[in-house]
Amino acid sequence: MNDASFICRGVWKDGYLIILGINKYKINKCIRNKTINYTKVSFSRKVSSLYFKASNNGNRGFILEENEDTHIKRSDFPSGFLFGTATSAYQVEGAYLEDGKSLSNWDVFSHSGCCEENGDIADDHYHMFLGDIELIHSIGIQAYRFSITWARILPRGRSGKVNPAGIMFYNKIIDNLILKGIEPFVTINHVDLPQELEDRYGSWLNPEMQEEFLYLAETCFKSFGDRVKYWITINEPQLLAEVAYEWGFFPPCRCSEPFGNCLDGNSDVEPIIVMHNFLLAHGRAAKLYHEYFQPTQGGSIGLTVHAYMYEPLTDSELDHQAAKRAFAFHSGWTLDPSIFGDYPEELKEYLGYALPSFSLDEKNIMTNSIDFIGINHYSSIYVKDCTNSSCSTTGNRAIQGFLEAVGERDGVPIGEQTGANYSYVVPKGMEEIVNLIKIRYYNKPMFITENGYSTPDLHEQRVDELTNDFKRIEYHTKYLASLAKSIRGGADVRGYFAWSFMDSYEWLYGYSVRFGLYHVDRQTLARTPKLSASWYKNFLSNNSDFVFMETSRDNIY
Repeated sequence: MNDASFICRGVWKDGYLIILGINKYKINKCIRNKTINYTKVSFSRKVSSLYFKASNNGNRGFILEENEDTHIKRSDFPSGFLFGTATSAYQVEGAYLEDGKSLSNWDVFSHSGCCEENGDIADDHYHMFLGDIELIHSIGIQAYRFSITWARILPRGRSGKVNPAGIMFYNKIIDNLILKGIEPFVTINHVDLPQELEDRYGSWLNPEMQEEFLYLAETCFKSFGDRVKYWITINEPQLLAEVAYEWGFFPPCRCSEPFGNCLDGNSDVEPIIVMHNFLLAHGRAAKLYHEYFQPTQGGSIGLTVHAYMYEPLTDSELDHQAAKRAFAFHSGWTLDPSIFGDYPEELKEYLGYALPSFSLDEKNIMTNSIDFIGINHYSSIYVKDCTNSSCSTTGNRAIQGFLEAVGERDGVPIGEQTGANYSYVVPKGMEEIVNLIKIRYYNKPMFITENGYSTPDLHEQRVDELTNDFKRIEYHTKYLASLAKSIRGGADVRGYFAWSFMDSYEWLYGYSVRFGLYHVDRQTLARTPKLSASWYKNFLSNNSDFVFMETSRDNIY
């Protein structure tokens, strides 16, 4: 087989030809004398993942010009930088009533008629974790972020016993990850909790949940802390408070007009109470870890924020202030108290007496309660001011900071729409959000704990079409290039986690929106690597020869 016949073979998808095992010198040989209206090529030579612009040079082939904006390679990141992938318990585990686990709030909620699908089986990671760890290892991934099912290890919270089967399950995951040289990154709470606690306390509205969470954290530190060196207390607390207690989308589904029509709740007040309990629960767990476990176990503890990069809708000063305010009302609501010991000034100004205050002891607990910041960043979005302009009834509220997020300016989206609402492809946002957090929080160590591309609902697509995910590869490549720029500028970022390892239960989206590097067949649960898994493996091995060509199917063969 000659070189030309080999390298011209590829996979077609929506006018894209994807070819593995090629370099830029062979491209000319492959496409010489072909008529191509437009071609965009990216490949990596040895350690590079490069983008090229191809221009027709007649019978002499195509001239490929490297585009530095998307030039990225493994060695662009510091020594010791961790590349990982991530999941969360309810989204992948399944086994919802096995081995002593109690019902979680999401087990109950997903069967309440609000959801067409549920996580009863999910990806059956509970039974298939050994194979999944082998797949993670086969890519060359260095760290795996996963979460603990609260109801699996403490089915009744403090009022019951620790479930040994649940402890054993996570011990097996941790031990097998370490056996493969993969660093466990453990999130103590990622959305779900025992339904019994929701029934008993009304969930996070009650300060007793601080005690419950502290007991959960202590159980985890005692059971797993000798091997786990990276802890995340709570995943995206502000976002959870918003979607569960302001909009009423997540359990316990509490809200009020104009945000929704729930059976009970107060959208203007309850998210504030919930956030206060989240923060103190985190702070107390971090204090426990720092004082009693870190000295002997030697790990670190942080939390994660859902971090949009907010761009002003217009150049007006009001919109610029709204963009700053949006950060304070979202990421800042979590990070300011966890680092500075108090709420952002913007929250005090707009929420007034509705915002609780921290006592002196609580401020001491909260100040520098995190060793690192976890950034879950997917997209950028425009923000407009609502103090002096017309907005929707929800935007014109103090709980929203009197601002409104919009995806378009003059009818033009901020970036390409992905499969999730209000999620657009805006790679520069990665550098911008990291730099903003670097400056505001004095360059405290950061990890990109989630970043990923979601495909829209493709129920009718064949498996081979689902796995040829060229847009996901382009997304990760460009966002990594943007991240590398922020690191070159001095940002102390220490790791990057692709969300997610495999297609999973995406909450209200069910299984219709896919983020995974692996496709999961919903009937057989078979895992099939997508092209992005091959790309990630090649990128991590510093031996990535990859080509991504955009052209017309009719014009190349």
